[in-house]
Amino acid sequence: MRKTSLRRTCAALAAVTSLALAATACGGTTKDDVKSEGGGQAATAGKADPNAPTKKGLTVGFLPKQVNNPYFTTADKGGEKAVKELGSTYKEVGPSSATDTAGQVSYVNTLTQQQVDAMAVSAQDPGALCTALKQAMKNGIKVVTYDSDTTADCRNAFISQASGEDLGRTEVQLLAEQIGYKGEIAILSAAQTATNQNAWIEFMKDELKDPKYKDIKLVKVAYGNDDAQQSFQQTQGLLQEYPNLKGIISPTTVGIKAAAQYLSGSKYKGKVKLTGLGTPNDMRKYVKNGTVEAFELWDPAKLGELAARTAVALASGQITGKEGETFEAGAMGEYTIGKDGVINLGKPTVFNAENIDQFDF
Repeated sequence: MRKTSLRRTCAALAAVTSLALAATACGGTTKDDVKSEGGGQAATAGKADPNAPTKKGLTVGFLPKQVNNPYFTTADKGGEKAVKELGSTYKEVGPSSATDTAGQVSYVNTLTQQQVDAMAVSAQDPGALCTALKQAMKNGIKVVTYDSDTTADCRNAFISQASGEDLGRTEVQLLAEQIGYKGEIAILSAAQTATNQNAWIEFMKDELKDPKYKDIKLVKVAYGNDDAQQSFQQTQGLLQEYPNLKGIISPTTVGIKAAAQYLSGSKYKGKVKLTGLGTPNDMRKYVKNGTVEAFELWDPAKLGELAARTAVALASGQITGKEGETFEAGAMGEYTIGKDGVINLGKPTVFNAENIDQFDF
């Protein structure tokens, strides 16, 4: 069927049914690019050509977990800068809530309908987006996940902030040092379905099995849903429920900031230790006023940049997402694709009073 005929068919269908249904019914035949056979990292079609020229004039869509979240704003600006440097067009769409999974699905469908060449998605849920993402891949769209992954068959590659094991274990190590390897601790996470959070928490629990932590007890994992007010209230609730709490790990930038805000204005300041993942700009005042000793994070702008450069490399045919493939990510250097299409950005940085003023993000 010619593309013009197909468009007439889709237009007619759209007149009698929803736009989403029309996109689904006609998707997979509206794009001129070669389609993948079944989609996903595990079913990548074609062969990589590392010497293929970088395509220009592409459209790359970014879909964060939540727009207007400072962390994702920074990450996506890094992606936007890279896309423009590579001679392509950047766009961002996304829900205003970090738990609006249905909204994320809708935005995946929107990007597919708009026939973008590639999309970078931070998934709120590992499986909920899969049907929509597979439909996008059948339409020839390259899919990169960043920050929070889907299952491996629902995308071509995943840009991991750092090794999940490194992140989970180092956060326990940071807190253990601060509380003298003794006492009750809690974890303040984002949403219960957040893929990255859950992976890190499993490594935290595994790290705590080491005999050197025998006097540390994890009493609760609380969820603030990446909402500042909920995270603030969860911190308050943890301290009311566990008056002997010695420390909190919050592996979410929204959560750690809210927890620090509560602690800094309470009798627990300096007594209950707090660490996790935060941005220097969010946490600077809490480090300087003694609420927080040390926390860690990667550079979110670099995470967004690597997601963008990976998306363009995929769309250019330089890589397919197969383990062992390598590609140049501009000034960031060469990266190698690992098992299940995972690409690690690098090791996290620990921020404290001595170095925090060296960073601005």
